[in-house]
Amino acid sequence: MQKILVSRCLLGEPVRYDGGSHGPFAQLEAWRRQGRLVAVCPEVAGGLPTPRPAAEIPGGQGARVLDGACGVLTIDGTEVGAAFLAGARAALQLVEAHGIRLAVLKARSPSCGNRENYDGSFSGRRVSGEGVTAALLRRHGVRVFSEEALAEAAAALVALEAGDGAA
Repeated sequence: MQKILVSRCLLGEPVRYDGGSHGPFAQLEAWRRQGRLVAVCPEVAGGLPTPRPAAEIPGGQGARVLDGACGVLTIDGTEVGAAFLAGARAALQLVEAHGIRLAVLKARSPSCGNRENYDGSFSGRRVSGEGVTAALLRRHGVRVFSEEALAEAAAALVALEAGDGAA
């Protein structure tokens, strides 16, 4: 059975930067009952507390953080990129340990966002981009979806398990 990496906050766990969570999501609950989910909060896994100051990537590109071209800053200007990188590596270890090829991660998170992120100005402005963990997982062949694309993730899972290569 194919396992799926999922952001802990999407399972209702209070690990968001503000101590909150998201969910429930019927699809994630169904996968949880099937024993498919491997949960992670990269920011907590990287050593950050809950709650913690909001953080953004200048320019919104997690790949730039992976490449050492920029860091991750909190709203008060503290550089926390090392924790984001450590959390991304922890997520990758779970992927490798469980043979995971699909992930459902929190949209617009500086760790987990997969299509867009905030631009680093803390103004609410969004840009095309992905978080640090999402970028690292993609580099290792994992398809990353958000909670806003659960139907697409479910279709990718069906295709992956059917072995048609579409996933």
